[in-house]
Amino acid sequence: MPDTKDEGRQPDIQLSDPEVMRDPFAVYGRAREQGPVARLTAPGFGGMWAVTRHAEARALLSDPRFEIRTDSFLRPEVPDDCVPYMRTMAEMSGPEHLRLRRLVAPAFSARRAAAFRPRIEAIVDRLLDELAGHASPEDGTVDLLTHFAQHLPMEVICEWVGIPEEDRPQWRKYGATVSAGAGAEFAAAIPGIVRGAKEAVERRRREPKVVGQDVAPTGAADLLGDLIHAQDEDGDRLSDVEMVTLIWHVVLAGQSPTPLVANAIDALLAHPEQLAALRAEPSLMPGAVEELTRWTGPTLLSIPRYAAEEVELHGVRVAKGDAVTALVAAANRDPRAFQDPERLDVRRTAPATPHLSFGHGPHFCLGASVARIQTEVALAGLLRRFPDLAPAGEGESRRAMDPGTWRLEGLLVRL
Repeated sequence: MPDTKDEGRQPDIQLSDPEVMRDPFAVYGRAREQGPVARLTAPGFGGMWAVTRHAEARALLSDPRFEIRTDSFLRPEVPDDCVPYMRTMAEMSGPEHLRLRRLVAPAFSARRAAAFRPRIEAIVDRLLDELAGHASPEDGTVDLLTHFAQHLPMEVICEWVGIPEEDRPQWRKYGATVSAGAGAEFAAAIPGIVRGAKEAVERRRREPKVVGQDVAPTGAADLLGDLIHAQDEDGDRLSDVEMVTLIWHVVLAGQSPTPLVANAIDALLAHPEQLAALRAEPSLMPGAVEELTRWTGPTLLSIPRYAAEEVELHGVRVAKGDAVTALVAAANRDPRAFQDPERLDVRRTAPATPHLSFGHGPHFCLGASVARIQTEVALAGLLRRFPDLAPAGEGESRRAMDPGTWRLEGLLVRL
């Protein structure tokens, strides 16, 4: 049961505190047990409210009084001709968001993800073949983040979206920039990213050949095909600007499995009994991925929402315009929602209420089904191909100093 001795106090969490960087789960967890709302602050940052508990966080993420808007994101400075392509679906709300999501959602259904599994397996097998070639000849060590986890999502999403093979090398560079969390480099890459999305759309129009037809789900074989078909059927459904914006955003947002795969491997290596259970019973993999996503998912804080009106939020007055986030790292280990939540358990029975690593409500992660299958296939492939996979020793993983995202900067292992 939670420790309620500090119940009723509103903790003030300094995001720049080294302890937050080192172990956000512990710091955010203590805040959760003090009360359902905390205050987050940082130097040069005005601060925002944070909802700490699972049920309350879940409610926040679907509450129309709290809106995602342009201010929710740090938009890079871009040339004037790129500005029209900067407003993505992620920062829209209400009917505008719903319209675009409905156009894209069929391409990301669980059924389509399941049908795409053989192609993901082929990509994983190829990357694992290459991974062995990167291992040190002296001791078999290799950086799994650099040589595997960073490449997988881009290969999968390019195939999924329908990015032509000749365009993919440049997109791989863009994906590496995003995965590294490099703000300045990302801003500098924006003109090329927009140009690449335009070229992909134009080429797909000129060459309407079905990509990956042998593994295509029902309907068009990729997202570009879906969207172009929809636009041709009814030109008012999707403008050219919306099409290009959707393509670049989906491709780069599709890099989110990189930290999830790396975190999952790191967690399993740190819990050999859980790794052994997964090796002994591969059928546990789907449930294990859900548990790993709950326990060590990369999302620590949700995208900030802004109060559209004055709101009383669990005893706290939130003024109109105030920013509010869900403390996902705290909610996912809330003992009110999960039994023995601090324990990683690949045999955990699915709880009645799911974790919040993929969000909840209108902005639930569009690519959740794809991310789950990628992670399942990646872990299964690694465990099958490298039965002696082990940490490379002290300092094998390097954790980024980021209070909002739980991610690695390196993961050295021995194959």
